[in-house]
This record gives sequence, C-alpha cells and structure tokens, in this order.
Amino acid sequence: MNAPRPHDLLWGMPATALPTDAPQWALEVLANGRPVVVRRSTCEEGWVAVGLRGQGRAQRLGALMRVADIQRQQSPEVLRVKVQSPWPALQALASVAPVMQASGLAWGPTGGVGYQLATGIEVVHAGSDLDLLMRTPRPLARTQARELLDILDCAPCRIDVQLETPLGAVALREWAGFARRVLLKSPHGPRLVSDPWAALERAA
Repeated sequence: MNAPRPHDLLWGMPATALPTDAPQWALEVLANGRPVVVRRSTCEEGWVAVGLRGQGRAQRLGALMRVADIQRQQSPEVLRVKVQSPWPALQALASVAPVMQASGLAWGPTGGVGYQLATGIEVVHAGSDLDLLMRTPRPLARTQARELLDILDCAPCRIDVQLETPLGAVALREWAGFARRVLLKSPHGPRLVSDPWAALERAA
C-alpha cells in the first residue's frame, strides 16, 4: 500500500476512533463502512488526517485515522470512469477525459463526483461542480495552464482542477491567471508563492 495522499479515499476507520462528542451522522458513516478522504495536514507517524462526508456541505468532520486501520485505499486516478448520467458534472467528466488523458499526466475526479464513483452513493446533483486532481511532479508552464483552462471552461459545468505539486496544490485557474504569486496549499498551511514547484519559497 502506498502512503496515503490528499484526496485518497480510505476504508476501515472504526466508529470507535471518533471523539466522544462526534455527531451521530459521522458515527453512521463509519458504521456503514463508508470511506473517509485524506486531508492535507501533517500528523504524527502512524496517523493520517482524514475528513468524513455526510449529507450536504454542513456535514463535514475532520478526524485522525490510524494507518494500521486502513483496509482499502483508492486514489482519484483510478476513478476515471465513463458514465452516462443526466447530471452536468458527470457529463463533464466524460467530455474532458480525452483532453486530460492527452496531457500525459496522472489525473482523476475528487469531491462529490469521485466519492460517488468510488462508493455508488449518489451525492452528485444538478448544481454540482466537477473537481479534478492533476499530478504535476514537474512545473507546468502558465501558458499551457491557460490553454487547458480554456478547453475545460467549455464543459457543461464549472470544473476546478487542483495541480498537485511535490510541495502541495495550486488551483489551475489561479496558475493560469496573471498574478505574480499564487496560493499554494501545503501540509503546513497555505502560503503565497511565485513558483509552486520551488522548494525554497518563503511564506508571504
């Protein structure tokens, strides 16, 4: 098993691992065997920061999971499934798949679309956006980012892409813009950087 990365789905967290004041919906999520999603945060060795997903945005809970409890792990890039659906977000996934595949980079859906494809639990609706992850171990030129964004913006719903660099994540939409510095989401918190791939950037 690979080390869990942000947006991976993990199965096996027991309900007993939640704090005593955890909401009932969170207990039910784990009791029903549903996965948790890896959060971007630092933890002590042997633990991973995760988030639980209930019904709607109001039901979100951050927690810690023991690595030893992981029974199954699924990354976004294995969820590139072509589906027929009335929902724009799932239609968008099918329509942009060839473009994303042509980039030569690993990618996949996250958020509600990724969760639904992984679990079969219907959480996508008519107003859902499509969230994608794109692994960029090497710098992506800003001109290339703009070209990609122009294509994705023609999809039937809004698409938000996170570029996963070795140091954290930056929004494709922001990297495709013209601001000198962009927001990098790192395990140690967000910071403004001019190069999301540069190891020696200082916090703003």
